[in-house]
Amino acid sequence: NHSSIHLLREEVENLGKLLDCYAAVLVATGPLTSDALSESLQQLIGIGHLSFYDAIAPVVTTESINSQLAFRASRYGKGEADYLNCPFSQSQYEDFVAAILVADKVPMHQFEDIRPFEGCLPIEIMAKRGLDTLRFGPLKPVGLPHPETGEQFHAVVQLRQENALGTLYNLVGFQTKMTWTAQQQIFRTIPGLEEAEFVRLGSIHRNTFLNSPKLLTSRLQLRQEPRLFFAGQLTGVEGYTESTSMGLAAAYFLHYELQGNPLPELPSTTMMGGLIHYLTTTDPKQFQPMNANFGLLEPPKQRIPKPQRKAWLAERAMRELQQWRESCKLTTSLNTL
Repeated sequence: NHSSIHLLREEVENLGKLLDCYAAVLVATGPLTSDALSESLQQLIGIGHLSFYDAIAPVVTTESINSQLAFRASRYGKGEADYLNCPFSQSQYEDFVAAILVADKVPMHQFEDIRPFEGCLPIEIMAKRGLDTLRFGPLKPVGLPHPETGEQFHAVVQLRQENALGTLYNLVGFQTKMTWTAQQQIFRTIPGLEEAEFVRLGSIHRNTFLNSPKLLTSRLQLRQEPRLFFAGQLTGVEGYTESTSMGLAAAYFLHYELQGNPLPELPSTTMMGGLIHYLTTTDPKQFQPMNANFGLLEPPKQRIPKPQRKAWLAERAMRELQQWRESCKLTTSLNTL
């Protein structure tokens, strides 16, 4: 019922035709984007930059990892020591595998037809193949002795830096269909992760999303076709609130772009800005969808006790968002950012 809104109830199959008719287009087709539109999108961005299933590894905050047990090293000492390593004794490893085998799993939805490929198997499927399968796969200890003592381990879980700030680490190869409750209980038995704070848990499900670090600008525009904006889960965020927030941000970016007054990028110290920063700066080769969490925000430079830290981060976000709004001379409210 708004004079500026013209609603058409028909399927969009070709983005090129839309661009012939409009000055800009905002695409927010979600995780179940149709085959026809996916094909049209791939023609624009190229094969290999659009995913149809995600295999998400759990992510923990760096500060919650026990540095007395986890050690930094790369396999065979090659290159930089980019990984944190959590070592298992034989008994710890066997208990870990036994727990995975009896853990509750999430059932597949009817629209999901996932046939995992060998390079990305859920850990519970690997565990079913035999006691040693995991330690000959993602948990292999070969080439990872303790850098100080030289001790060899029965199995090793590797953690890889997830974001540019270094505040988050993911558990390499830990894609899974275990329930979230089971994941937290079992993964906290990994030496070094006893007090782990999980900001994302593992999953495998049907999900269409862009390789956003490769394709999108910090204004959620397609690099090779700036008239195309993207929002929602298609950008690589997880969750309803996150998807809605990307729609709000993309709409503002598009509106001011059409006015000839492009907005600067949102401060990465705000949650929406932090999400966009993650979407557009993460290593494209390792990119997987992410939900909102405080680990996306730049940590305070001064030491702040943990119970007060989130409140401090929220206050800083509101303060810097207000400064951003004033610098942009926005005529509409963005209090929700």
